[in-house]
Amino acid sequence: MDRRHFLTGAMGVSLVCAEGFGSVLTDKGESLAATAGMQGAAQPEYGLKPMAVGLMIPVGNSPEEVISRVKNLGMSNCFLQLDAYVGKFTPALVQQFRGLLEKYGVTATSAEVVGPGRLVWDFVDGPSTIGLVPRASRAARMDALKQTSDFAKQLGILHVQTHCGFIPEDPKDPLYEEAVLAIREIAKHCEGNGQQFLMETGQETPTTMSRAIKDVNQRNLGVGLDTANLILYGKANPSDAVDIIGPHVRSIHAKDGKWPTDPMQLGEEVLIGSGLVNFEQVFTKLHNLGYTGAVTIERETSGPQQIEDVRAEKVYLERIIAKIQNA
Repeated sequence: MDRRHFLTGAMGVSLVCAEGFGSVLTDKGESLAATAGMQGAAQPEYGLKPMAVGLMIPVGNSPEEVISRVKNLGMSNCFLQLDAYVGKFTPALVQQFRGLLEKYGVTATSAEVVGPGRLVWDFVDGPSTIGLVPRASRAARMDALKQTSDFAKQLGILHVQTHCGFIPEDPKDPLYEEAVLAIREIAKHCEGNGQQFLMETGQETPTTMSRAIKDVNQRNLGVGLDTANLILYGKANPSDAVDIIGPHVRSIHAKDGKWPTDPMQLGEEVLIGSGLVNFEQVFTKLHNLGYTGAVTIERETSGPQQIEDVRAEKVYLERIIAKIQNA
């Protein structure tokens, strides 16, 4: 299951400085947004409403085509997946993205890379290929994340996100300490760029993620909550997970799925509303915690049906969000 072949060449991207809960303070008492010379995404000047629905998209060789389609779908924001550009972040690329994003009036809430190197999205080879835990690919991925952070800074993006991988449950496992040190190094790099570094949920339990956040001990380290991944990996019910990691959530991937019944393979990702995620419950808890960031749709299929699915998911999610915000 290659979860990153998502809306490639079919949808768009966007760009903004986004803060899930407003400004996060640095050790000097300054907000990260302030250190970047910007305000959080909840501020009116960025044109995003709290919990605005957007799209998660990898950007390939036709950025204008996909950016324009985001606007055509009636969405204001998106989450940039940038693996295609690792090693190719240039001043010209900055200008190209900046110009296109201004032209179409779309905004990006976060930037993410998950490579380079082999990635297998299952329970057999996943632990040795995903994230910052595997030693063989760790250095290259840390470099890719730093490149992404530097590029994102030039575009005013305050969130950098990735899968950190199957972080060991046992805190005495040598790989646990190595992962903590790697995450801390990336978080510090992002801090220097006025950004938050977000760990995307999936391969680890919420308790392990919470422990890692505590042990990394960086104020700019947060969580990118993927609502379905917690189910697809058999780690937790997302509503229950919010009770543990909710205060750390700075971005949301809205996605639905079912439990993994095959112990070798992840669970099935499905159309939002047809799986096991109770979105109203999850969003209500986050709303009560003060979450104001984007809600980014991630539909892991392709073709025309995917676009129709996304349209339907947008309506479904916006109905729930309006109900919560108007209560």
